[in-house]
Order: sequence, then C-alpha cells, then structure tokens
Amino acid sequence: THCISSAASDVYKRQKLYTLLSFPLFFLSCNDDATSYSLQISNSDNSLKLGESLTATIKNPKEKVIDSVTYTLNGKSIASHKNNNPLSVALTNNKLGEHTLIATVYSEAKATDVSANFKLFNNKPPESYSFEIINTYPHDANAFTQGLEFYNGNLYESTGRNGQSTIRKVNLETGEVLQSSDLDIDYFGEGITALNDKLYQLTWQGKKGFVYDINTFEQLDSFSYNASKEGWGLCNDGTKLYKSDGTSKIWILNAETLAEEDYIQTVSHKTISKKLNELEWVNGKIYANNWQIDLISIINPKNGAIEGLVDFRSLRKQVTSATKEDVLNGIAYNKETGKLYVTGKNWDKLFEVKIIKK
Repeated sequence: THCISSAASDVYKRQKLYTLLSFPLFFLSCNDDATSYSLQISNSDNSLKLGESLTATIKNPKEKVIDSVTYTLNGKSIASHKNNNPLSVALTNNKLGEHTLIATVYSEAKATDVSANFKLFNNKPPESYSFEIINTYPHDANAFTQGLEFYNGNLYESTGRNGQSTIRKVNLETGEVLQSSDLDIDYFGEGITALNDKLYQLTWQGKKGFVYDINTFEQLDSFSYNASKEGWGLCNDGTKLYKSDGTSKIWILNAETLAEEDYIQTVSHKTISKKLNELEWVNGKIYANNWQIDLISIINPKNGAIEGLVDFRSLRKQVTSATKEDVLNGIAYNKETGKLYVTGKNWDKLFEVKIIKK
C-alpha cells in the first residue's frame, strides 16, 4: 500500500519544504564567491604594447579578507601575491594578440577564479617595402594557385577548387607541368610545404591534410586538423610546420605527428590581422599573402609581430587577365640561390622579385 499516516505526512512535508528552501540558499552561496570579486586591468581599453607593464587589481566590494592571489597568463603562473597587492608585470618576451589573465583569489579557505581579457600589440609599426621585378616567367593561367614551394632546386605548386585541385612539379623557365596528381573531387587544395622528402598539402574546409612522397607523389599519409577549422597556408622552418587557417592564428605543427602544438597571432602595432593565406619561410621570417589585398606580411615567428608589409598591388598590371578573384597568392623562396618568386591565382606569369625597403 502507498498510504502514509497523518503524523508521518507532516514530517514528510516539513522535510520537503526544508529541501526546497535550501536549494536556492545553496546556489546563492556558490554564486556569492563568484560575484564577490572582479579583475580590473589598469588600461581603460584593455590594450597594451610590447614592453609595457600589465597592471591589474582585484576589486573586492564586499571587503572580504583575501589571503593571497595568484595570476596566470596563457596557462603559466606569472605572479603570486599575499593579501591583495596589485599586479604589475612587464610584457617583454610575450606573444602578441588576444589574451586572458586569470586571477585565483584565496579567501576563507576557498579559491575563486576571476578573469579579464586584453590585447597585446607590437611596439612599432611594420616597415614598408616595395619590389623590383628581376625576371618574368610563363605560368599556367588555369592554375588556381594555393601554394608555391622550392625544394632541392625544383618548383612545386598546389592548385585549388573542387574537381581542379592538384599538386604538381613545374618547370620554372617554361611553366610546363612536369608531374601532377589530382585530389579527390571532395577536396579543395590549399597550401603546401616540403620537408624531409615529403610534400605536405592542406585542404580548405575538408579538415584534412595529405602527405606525399615528393619524388613519386604517392600519398603516404593524411592528417586531421585539431583546434583549427580550415586550412589556408603552410610553410616550415626545417623542424616544425606553420599553418594559417583564415583567423589571426598561425598554428605550429609537430612535423612527425602533425599535431597543433602551439600558435602565434599575427599582430601589428594597432591591429590583429586575419585572412593570411599562402605562407613561406624566408630567412627566419614568415612571409604571408594577405588575401584579396595583394600585400605580403613579414612576420616574426616567435611572437607574431608583423614587422614588414610589401606592397605588390601594382603587380597585377603585369598580368594579362586577372579577375577580382585572381589575387596574389603564391610565394616561393629558393634558399639555394636566395631568389624569391611570386604569382597569383590564374595568373599567366610568375615573377622573380627583389624586396626593396621604402
């Protein structure tokens, strides 16, 4: 039977009422810790320049007794203070871009996290560069160029668009395609780079890259993207791979596992740049095409600082027929000769260029 006596029923009701009342009190108690403090960065717009000091304070309107505060930036502890002394730490060797400062407040045997966001910009503007055309070579006007690469004196190219994507070996002097391999129609080819006799190729939104034997173009492996959502440009420093994805981030990949181990953000003295496309490693810097602008950014791979901008906008005049979509895209540096080459999507010419400081 499910019958309950009158006395038992009263006890049951009182217990139920107590339980219901205690729930909101419990939540209020939990939320009380979270709203007792706030973290305030001194700069009014929460933006700083490299070399400046990050200063922050814990706001404690309820005047709780604070035993200590620890500060964490990018997963690393940067300071630990007794009581509630303000934070002041110089940002000298930090990566640029958007960051979150986390403060852990210890009070009354409890730890409470509060956070604040800030942007770190470079402390000087990019240098301005122009260019000089040294040589002009024919280029396949049907090649929707996504990547360009020299390896052991040979020129390699990746082309895009579904159903038209390829990897190819190209004769620099004549533009003739010497060797080619097609991607599956489901994939839109993107940037390439070569390392240890392997050719690495990204796909745009396929969330997958491919690894080939650079001599035979036999596919050796494939790899999935991790935190990045798309594939744009690719280069390497001889040890690690660098991958752009259309955001402000350039991901740093382990060359063996192809896991995204870290990233930099591409930042000038006042902006955080996005849509950096084809990448090339040139004398310790990353050269990156700015999609649809016909500029090349020169990037410090250690902190993401855009240290230079090369204006290639006049180069389109040298191309027979370039539509709005046929933008500058393709940078190849031959480290054996020290020569730099550029081309664009569906351009009928490829150029050897010399970068000149304005």
